[in-house]
Amino acid sequence: MKIEVVPTWPYLNVTWNEVTKLFKAGMPLRKHRQHFRVYGNCFTAIAAVDWLHELLRYNSNFGPDVTRQQTIQLLKKFLKNHVIEDVKGRWGSEDLEDNSHLYRFASTSPLKPIPHRPPVSGPASVKKSFSMKEKEGFFKCRTSKKPGKETTVSIENVDPSKQDMETEPVIEVVQARALTEEDIQDVWRGITLTHLQKTLGLTALEDVLDPRHINSQNIVYNMTNVNKHGVVTLEDKTDDLPHWVLSAMKCLANWPKYDSNQPSYPGFERDVFKTVSDYFYSLPQPLLTFEYYELFVNILGLLQPQLERVAIEALQLCTLLLPPASRRKLQLLMRMISRMSQNVDMPRLHDAIGTRTLMVHTFSRCVLGCEEEVDLDELLATRLVSFLMDHHQEILQVPVYLQNAVQDHLVYLRKVQITYPGSGGVEAPMPIYSFCRQISTEEFEEQKLSVSQAAIADLLESLVKDKNMSVKDKKKKLKQFQRQYTDIYTHRFPTTASEAQLFEDKPKIKPPMLISMKKPKAFGIRN
Repeated sequence: MKIEVVPTWPYLNVTWNEVTKLFKAGMPLRKHRQHFRVYGNCFTAIAAVDWLHELLRYNSNFGPDVTRQQTIQLLKKFLKNHVIEDVKGRWGSEDLEDNSHLYRFASTSPLKPIPHRPPVSGPASVKKSFSMKEKEGFFKCRTSKKPGKETTVSIENVDPSKQDMETEPVIEVVQARALTEEDIQDVWRGITLTHLQKTLGLTALEDVLDPRHINSQNIVYNMTNVNKHGVVTLEDKTDDLPHWVLSAMKCLANWPKYDSNQPSYPGFERDVFKTVSDYFYSLPQPLLTFEYYELFVNILGLLQPQLERVAIEALQLCTLLLPPASRRKLQLLMRMISRMSQNVDMPRLHDAIGTRTLMVHTFSRCVLGCEEEVDLDELLATRLVSFLMDHHQEILQVPVYLQNAVQDHLVYLRKVQITYPGSGGVEAPMPIYSFCRQISTEEFEEQKLSVSQAAIADLLESLVKDKNMSVKDKKKKLKQFQRQYTDIYTHRFPTTASEAQLFEDKPKIKPPMLISMKKPKAFGIRN
């Protein structure tokens, strides 16, 4: 019998808590200046929309269909429920727009309690993930009539903060599975292609990229197996550049600081350059491979001054699709020809053209090419190589934002899997949620009184032990304290004797006694 899972309102609480925790943990905070004041640890509304929109699009419960307007609606829910507040502490009745207004996280816990009730016996209704209608419900949280005890609650009809706790909706199970290596590779593939599709502004990548040519292992390898310079390192050295080619490329890249053991004669540098160019011409296919020819040709349309950043990001993502050996050769080649074209000490390698022009025309066909030679537009290839030379350090480095997005998504997938009690033996890790326990008014008053009294008692003790204060001032301050806080003072000095011990009479130093002596009677000389 097939058992399916419906995400009911308890699972919506889990989703709310998970998105809230990810948003609070990952949203960048920094200083902002507004109206001649500086506010720390805050963010603009537009930055929050950008960051949260990306988070939701890569969330397995929502996906790339989430719109920017829905993200704004969710942020408004955050503001209404005091997840965030503006920098002046206002929330609830305030509105949030996609602008530069400043907000910060509230100090109170934004998480909602997750109810645990035994599941109703019998088969559950089936759904493995949120439908688009259910995703909209997460943002709208429409409230309808209260469901009965045996009613399955759909996510769009329930507001967790207003749900009557006496009703007992059916508690369903979110099936969990351990992440395999294939699952991890699928995450890398999905996030990379989604970023690429967004960067290129295409509704689908199938027009420029055959899905069969995408190898997830290449993406993972190119992102994780690199040296300190960002160059791919190969485990299988048979696909690497031959030692003699690497030696020749180092010689040209570091000219004139080459190995002194190598021969030196007029025209030596031209022979070394020809050795390198002959090797790359001998490769069975260009470094960008025939499969991705259409993809890179489409990116050439972005090589305009106003779209330079877009082109760099697109090439950064596309080159991750290459086989690791091809990407490594491309990295080393671009580093060599870029250094050579900027080296003023490099002798002329051609009698008619300069070094940069020679580099572009020599290696353009080695970098980009089509299987059908007639379809190759050499002008496009030279234009692409010229752009790669100028921006190779940024294009061929590991994109940190992509690495962080994948890692965050993998952490989320491992944490979000849960099992409700009585789920029929389905085992899954239960996520740990940390939030404040709600206390009663009486408990709050008791805690407030005990904490404040303890602080006042500490103040009295510091006053008693102050050795720098004169006895007169200490007695005066203690009298004031006794009038204000009689109970605390009485607890510290329950008897008069205990108070007297604080001011034990010290022996007074009597002034030296003056011995009165009668003045001798003066006798006159004359009797």
